[in-house]
Amino acid sequence: MADFGLSNRRSQLARNLSGGWKQKLTLAACLVHNPKLLLLDEPTAGIDPRSRRDFWDIIYDLSKDGLTTLVTTHYMDEAQRCNKLGYISFGKLLIEGTEQDIIDSLNLKTYLVSGNVTDISFELRYIAGIDVVAFGRSLHISSADEEKLCLALEPYLTKKDITISKISSSIEDAFIYMVGDKNA
Repeated sequence: MADFGLSNRRSQLARNLSGGWKQKLTLAACLVHNPKLLLLDEPTAGIDPRSRRDFWDIIYDLSKDGLTTLVTTHYMDEAQRCNKLGYISFGKLLIEGTEQDIIDSLNLKTYLVSGNVTDISFELRYIAGIDVVAFGRSLHISSADEEKLCLALEPYLTKKDITISKISSSIEDAFIYMVGDKNA
C-alpha cells in the first residue's frame, strides 16, 4: 500500500476511489504474490493525465526491478516507454521490434505542415499511400514513397500561410501508416 501511495486511503472503500486510485489498487493486488510476468490490458484507459504518468512510473520501476510486463495500449506516448513493441491489428501481428527498428523498417518519410492547414488536409487526405494526420494545429504528412510525397506537397511550398519542414517519423506516424485503410 505504501509503495503505491495508498496508505492514507486504507479505510476508503475501493468503489469510492477515483479511477486512477482504483487502477493503482488493482495493480497492487496483482503484485501481492510476486509474479514474474504482469499482463496489463489498457491499464490507463479513462484515468486523468497525472494518474497516467504516476501509473507508468510504477510500471517502469517494476520493470527495472526485473518484472516482465506486457502492456496493451492505444496511446503511442505509452508505447514509447516500452523496450519492445508489437503492433496488432484485427488480430494480426503487423510488426515488432524497438521503436527505432519499426520506424526504420517502414522507410517512412514525414513532413510537418503548419499554418493554414485546412485545405491541404482536405486535398491530400485521399491520395493512396499518403497519410495526413492532425497533431494539434499542425499536420504530419507521411509516406514510404518520398517522391510521391514531395510531388503532393509541391503546390503548397509557395503558400505564405503554410510552413513545410521534413521531420523524423514518430512511432505514432508509423502506427497510423501501418493500420491506415490505404496501406493495409
